[in-house]
Amino acid sequence: MTATSTLPTSPASSPSPSPSPSPWADRMLALFRIVAGLMFISAGTMKLVGFPASPVPMPPVELASQMGVGGLLETVGGLAIVLGLFTRPVAFVLAGEMAVAYFQFHAPQALFPTTNGGVTAVLYCFFYLYLVAAGPGAWSVDALLARRAARRATRVTAPARRAGARWVRAATL
Repeated sequence: MTATSTLPTSPASSPSPSPSPSPWADRMLALFRIVAGLMFISAGTMKLVGFPASPVPMPPVELASQMGVGGLLETVGGLAIVLGLFTRPVAFVLAGEMAVAYFQFHAPQALFPTTNGGVTAVLYCFFYLYLVAAGPGAWSVDALLARRAARRATRVTAPARRAGARWVRAATL
């Protein structure tokens, strides 16, 4: 008679199942994207049209100036981020804008973002880089377009697969 061991296996010896992703992670990413996009729009409209009012008085900005281009990028890009439209390429451009803003305006003043006023630029830059990698999350035009494309692809390939199956059956008869 053989005895079988029923000793529990140690966690190190058995592969642990990976935790299932939270259904809220995608939604929280979308919420973060929307709020950050709205904040970015307000930064752009402050530069372009003076609303909301700037804490530091600013002269009118010409659209062809660097400040005007930044305001346009922040307003239009922020709107695209809020909608989740072309999220990855728009986020890439906006991350670059924030990197330029940091190194051109903040870094020359002091080494650390906390002392040179560049914390916001750094956080926006890395948030937008995260969006480039992660995508828009739920509640986005990009996700809606992807779902439609997947449905369309399923409708197109399903009849072709059925026709292919009939051809295979006919060839084997």
